[in-house]
Amino acid sequence: MDDRFEIPARLRNTSLAFIGVGVLTLIAGIACLLMGQHHTDVDRARFWAVLLHDSVFFTLITAVSVFIQAAVSLAQGSWIVAYRRVPEAIGANVWVFSTIAIVVMFLIVFTFRDAHGVNTIYQWVTPGNDKILLGKKPFLNPGMFVGFTLVTLGLWSFFGRKFSALSQAQEKAPKNDTKIYWKVFRLSGIFLFVYALTQMSTSPWLWIMSVQAHWYSTLFSWYTFASAFVSGMSLILLWVVYLKNQGNLRLVTIEHMHDLGKFMFAFSIFWTYLWFAQYMLIWYANIPDETQYFKLRQQGPYSVIFYANFIINFCMPILILMSRPSKRNYFTITFMAMFIIFGHWLDFFQMVMPGPLGGNWHINWYEIGIFMGFVGVLIFSVSNTLTKSSLVPENNLMLKETVVHLS
Repeated sequence: MDDRFEIPARLRNTSLAFIGVGVLTLIAGIACLLMGQHHTDVDRARFWAVLLHDSVFFTLITAVSVFIQAAVSLAQGSWIVAYRRVPEAIGANVWVFSTIAIVVMFLIVFTFRDAHGVNTIYQWVTPGNDKILLGKKPFLNPGMFVGFTLVTLGLWSFFGRKFSALSQAQEKAPKNDTKIYWKVFRLSGIFLFVYALTQMSTSPWLWIMSVQAHWYSTLFSWYTFASAFVSGMSLILLWVVYLKNQGNLRLVTIEHMHDLGKFMFAFSIFWTYLWFAQYMLIWYANIPDETQYFKLRQQGPYSVIFYANFIINFCMPILILMSRPSKRNYFTITFMAMFIIFGHWLDFFQMVMPGPLGGNWHINWYEIGIFMGFVGVLIFSVSNTLTKSSLVPENNLMLKETVVHLS
């Protein structure tokens, strides 16, 4: 069963248009900083903070596709085989967003300074006489940041491309040959170990939490993982629905869609659990160094985003996705997938922006344009990867199981 995807002209033109908007927005942002007579330190910080926000967010949600492949392979699950090419295509392009993130973060660390010579995004770069930042210098320093970032994103990119390559190699292997299957099994265990030491540990500390380096939370890495995971699963669902509407993925049934809907529902609840655990412990302890993080977000100028974040990412999923029929309705799960991705984009927005911008936040032409640019790159890169092989992994050892799968 050869199920080939050909990129529709409308999809290609949309992706190129979005990329064009992103590039023009970036150029306009640079021009405003270079030519504007009234730009401030906040404007310069906003320029870089928006790029940091989007590059990290898209890197993390695409890396989720590598994680889900590894987790399912290690569990020897068959339910994902019917649409495995989708997470493979997304995961194979982690390197694209990793490259962008590396450029953005390194430029922020090594070149960004305000008029007073202070890095207002990563303040630990220019700690001055701040005793707290100086105390954290053995970990929060440019060398450590560069090393962890290169190793983390390099490994994520390698495994993303490796899993995709091995899956395609399986198609050319002798029928029922298990050599590649067990190789993927072993590599999956290695990747999950790497992922646990990066996404669930050091990476969110360095890339996001250190934007407000005086504050820390032992739950922060798990919190960002939950946010990225439910967004990444929603992204997979959107691609599966789109491909089904194009006449592809003929093996995918309502049972597989139900599985994705259950992941979206379950991990929205998991995210809420971590959100509440982090918030409640800080609120109950009432330690000023910890409460200042939430005071700015809940009671300050970010309160609208704070409550919108909770409504979109918890209230909507639990009310709309709780019932079985809603998770088996294409329109409902597609609608919720888009809202969940947007909701967690807002979540990452409020993680990043209050530190460098204080109360001077915007969601204006620059924020929207850069976001559209990243969406365009995602659509363009993933759609091109999907054309490289049949969407049905005919030689996969679990193919029969996925055909008869019941959710």
